[in-house]
Parts: sequence; C-alpha cells; structure tokens
Amino acid sequence: MRREVSRRVALGAAVTLCAAFAGCHKDKPTATAADLVATQADAQKEIDQAHVEAKKDVKNAAKFAGADSKDVALARVTGSFDIAMANADGTHKVASERCMLLPPAEQQPCKDRADADYQTAAANAKAMRVAELHKTS
Repeated sequence: MRREVSRRVALGAAVTLCAAFAGCHKDKPTATAADLVATQADAQKEIDQAHVEAKKDVKNAAKFAGADSKDVALARVTGSFDIAMANADGTHKVASERCMLLPPAEQQPCKDRADADYQTAAANAKAMRVAELHKTS
C-alpha cells in the first residue's frame, strides 16, 4: 500500500514537473501590426502630454515670476528636455515593437540597434539640457 501511494506521489510530481518545463519552452507571443499601431498611438499620446505639461509649466512660471524670469527660462529648458525624452522613449518603444515583427533570428540585432538609438537620443537630450541651462545661468 505504501509503495502504491509513493508511486502515485512520484508520478504526480513527475507530471507536474513535466508540465512546468513544457510551459517554459513555449514561444513568446509574436507582435502584430495592431500592436505596432497601438504602441505608436501610446507614444504619440505621451509626446502630446509632454507638450501640454511643458506649456503649462512655462505659463505658470510666467504667471508667478514674470515672463522674463529665470524660472520661465528654466521651465522652457525642462519642458524641452521632457519633450525630447518623450520622443526618445516613444521612438524606442515603436522600434522595439517593430523588432518583434521580424523573424526570431533578426529580433535581437534589431533590439540592440533600437537600444543604441535610444541611448544616443537620451544623451543628446541631456547634453542639450546642460547647454541650455548654462545659457540661462
């Protein structure tokens, strides 16, 4: 009786283990053109939101400190940086989604290019911000 219970437990454990490993080897779901369109729309929404926030921040700074104040200049620089980063993020998300549409062998090199392009865009945005902040000082 004990052996029979042990065999059932062992068999149950083996089936569970097999199912767990089988689940790990499933292919990732592939992206579709609809996913790409949704990603593009989300990216554009984030960029539009960055524009709205930047405009609002400049307006508030002008309201409280005057149109020619350092606060307005700082708000403009910060807004420009935020917009540039929103563009970089959106472009990166769209590029990464496009990579998912490629055959599996081409996906990783594509993702690497998208990541490198993002790093370049982010570095450029940061450099622009530093340069503009030095002008306002």
